[in-house]
Amino acid sequence: MKKIHLLMAGGLLLCLTGVAQTDSSRQSSPDTIKVGSIIIVKGDGGDKTEKAPPKNQPARWKNKVSTNWIIIDLGFANHNDLTNYTSPEAKSFIHGATPDKPAAKNDFTVKTGSYNFNLWLFMQRMSLYKQVVNLKYGAGIELYKYYYKSDIRYIEGFEPYVERQDISFKKNKLAFDYVTVPLMLNINPKPRHKNSGINLSVGLSASYLYGARNKQKSNEFGKEKFSGDFNLERWKFAYLAELGLGPVQLYGSYAITPLHQYGVEQHPYAIGLRLGNW
Repeated sequence: MKKIHLLMAGGLLLCLTGVAQTDSSRQSSPDTIKVGSIIIVKGDGGDKTEKAPPKNQPARWKNKVSTNWIIIDLGFANHNDLTNYTSPEAKSFIHGATPDKPAAKNDFTVKTGSYNFNLWLFMQRMSLYKQVVNLKYGAGIELYKYYYKSDIRYIEGFEPYVERQDISFKKNKLAFDYVTVPLMLNINPKPRHKNSGINLSVGLSASYLYGARNKQKSNEFGKEKFSGDFNLERWKFAYLAELGLGPVQLYGSYAITPLHQYGVEQHPYAIGLRLGNW
């Protein structure tokens, strides 16, 4: 009988020991007790009570750098024409001008359908102060499409120029593309709330021209395509701005450098919608 009692007592003791070891809701270690979101730490200096961190805190804010991949811009494009068309440079650049129809802004007026398309391979945001003040940078390509109202044609050569044509074009497009690196200062007042409130970015970009084309369509010659540099500036430096209104992101750019190397002074700009950003 004594053996039976001893066996029963031993079994009960093992059960109590197992319960004590697996009750993680009350005690996670010999020196720590967790009750809900409250952690009580036992030590030589007495009990210390700490609040556990919220479980829904975004993990990205624990890092100083966050990255977005594949961002798309689509917007309206035009240029600010500051050319003095009475200057000898403008007159020599635009061939076909006559005294009764001198060179003018109308030669380079673009249609409303002209647009800008950007593809950013990535953009990173590095925290400078508590994710509220950040440095934002990336890399991608910028594509501009100008649809001219006039019947001009870009002529490539040793000294490129623009020539008025006697043909009435159904479509007259100048396309020029850049590889671009932007650098901006970002202000995000609510860093812990994604797509909430207002955030603003301003800065500069450096771009390099890697291609240009003049595409035209007419009844006389059908579709034609001409490639070249067309007197376009190789390097473009521009002001940048980005405005976040909740989930909606707007962007804008204005080129500091003119589009052409000589003859006319036109500064491209674009404004539109940004997709896939923070």
